[in-house]
This record gives sequence, structure tokens and C-alpha cells, in this order.
Amino acid sequence: MSVTLQDVARLAGVSTKTVSNVVHDFPRVADETRRRVQWAIDELGYRPNLSARGLRSGRTGVIELSVPELRQNYFAELADEVIRAAEQRGLGVLVEQTGGDRQREIDVVTRRRPYLTDGLLYAPERLGTEDKELLTDRFPSVLLGERIFGGPTDHVTMHNTSAAKAAVQHLIEVGRSRIAVIGAHPDGQVQMRAADLRIKGYREALAEAGLPDDPELVRVAAPWFQWNGAEATRELLRSTVPFDGLFCLNDGLALGALRELAAAGVRVPDDVAVIGFDNIDESRFSVPSLTTVDAGRAEIARIAVDLLVERIDEQGPRQEPRLIKPPFRIVRRESTGFAEPDAADAAV
Repeated sequence: MSVTLQDVARLAGVSTKTVSNVVHDFPRVADETRRRVQWAIDELGYRPNLSARGLRSGRTGVIELSVPELRQNYFAELADEVIRAAEQRGLGVLVEQTGGDRQREIDVVTRRRPYLTDGLLYAPERLGTEDKELLTDRFPSVLLGERIFGGPTDHVTMHNTSAAKAAVQHLIEVGRSRIAVIGAHPDGQVQMRAADLRIKGYREALAEAGLPDDPELVRVAAPWFQWNGAEATRELLRSTVPFDGLFCLNDGLALGALRELAAAGVRVPDDVAVIGFDNIDESRFSVPSLTTVDAGRAEIARIAVDLLVERIDEQGPRQEPRLIKPPFRIVRRESTGFAEPDAADAAV
């Protein structure tokens, strides 16, 4: 049986009105009382169903999307795709930005912020597989990205390792043998982050081609914004380590790299061929236009919304959680020597 407001009040030794005031974050509650009520909520696993309480149907027609930062082009464009997919289902979308803060991500996945929504799409940055016990299947949810595997919710992600490997293989195919990479995580620990998985693909491609894995060619840049890509490229150029190919772990880093290479008089692609990852809109309009990996962002959004709607409508025994990875493709453009747009890209 689901936990009720009365159950929480009984355990906390307060009235149901006080519990309601804490749930709705009303200010006139003593700190000690608030702590006691929050402890009872956590102890019992109480989750307020505001939708059912607010509407006779128990539905709001709104889903929530939680992402780290909309300043990152990928997440801004993902949000756009999710909104488009939701609109086709007659749904609105509430977008929550966590800033990559661990506690805010915990608040989202544990529903400590009782937004009036029917389901949740979430892309955590600080939570990992070790946090999967925080997740619950009691509220319709779909996980996005690479941070938590084996949890109780559906999971839609991308082929980070194999797509990165294909990106580096593309540089090798156009004749590059000293390939640098920008975007490694500062601590270098493998924790199922996108950076770690893409570096893994980079190294697999080098190994299969019999090329050396030179640590001097692996450059840290975090977070993945243009200015960090520019700074990492400046450091790489100052190091005088020779390189003729550059794989940037996202397009923002690549756009920063293109700017610094041009400022240093390095010709792209003649001297250095450059490839990015994500196929954000700006990559088509850089000079030169940026070759990149399209990891299936639009498909990820569509599938995630479809899965979430299925969970919202689910009746009877619950299906086992599903893991889905849409296909990817290399979008060949000028930064690796292709003067004409890739045929698939031209159709976009």
C-alpha cells in the first residue's frame, strides 16, 4: 500500500497540516519540526502525488525534463527535441536545470521537489551507478545519458565508445596518424562518464590501426564549453607535440579548437583535420564547417518520450526496465576535407 500523509504525520508526531506545509515548503515551520517531518518522509518513502490530488483524472499533461546546463548546446537542443516529441503526444514539458549539482540531482530523482508533472526524463551529471538505489519505479521515469546503469527505470543513451572509435577511424581514413584528443576528465578515472567512454573508443581506434597512444596527445578540458576547448588547444600548440588530427569530445570543444587553430595559423584540414561529437546546429556554420558524430539526439528524445508515456499509461504488471541506444553516423564536412555537405546532413 502507498504511504499516506497521515502515516508521515503519525511517525513524525505532528499534524497532517504540518506535513502538508513541509511538503509545500511553506516558510512558517520550525526548523526542528521540518527536520523531523523530512526524516519521516525519507524513512517511509512518502512521495506526494500532486497530479492525482490536483486533478480528478490524476493527469496534468506535463512531463519534466531535468538536465545539467542549458548553456551546453547539446542539452539545449535535446530539450528542444523533447519538447517537439512531447507536443506530438499532446504534452507540455517543464525543464529543470540542476547545474550539475549532486544534491539537486538527488532532489530530482527522489522527487523531493513535488512538481505537478506526470513523469520525469532526467540526465544526471554527478550521480553514478553507485547511486542506483536512489532511483524508484514508483514514479514514471526515463534515464538519459551514461551515468547510471542497472537501475529500475528505462534508460536511453548513445553509443559513446563505438561512435568515438568511428570518429577517430575517420581521421585515420583521411590520412592522419598523430591524433590528439581534447575533453578528457581531470581525474582520469573510469566512472561510466561520456568522457571516459569516448576516450576508450579513441584508444581502441588507435590500437586497431597500430598507432601509438601518446599521453601528451590526451588533453584535459572540463566542462565541455568552447572556451575550455580553446584553452586546451592553446596548451597543445604551446607544447610543440606534433599532431595532424584532433578529436574533440563534443562540438563545443571543437568550435573553440577551430578558433585557436585559425589564430595560430594552423590550416584546417590541411595541417590538422578536426572532428567533433554531437552534431549541434552551430557545427554546420563554423569556418570550416565541422565534421562531427551525430549520436542520434532527435531519436533519443523521441524514444525517451515514447517510453515515458508508456510508463505513465502502464497498467497491471510492470515491464522490466529497457536499455535503448539509437544508431549514430559520421557527418563529414570541411574540417576533415569534405567540401560538400554529407548527403544525410544535406537532408536535415
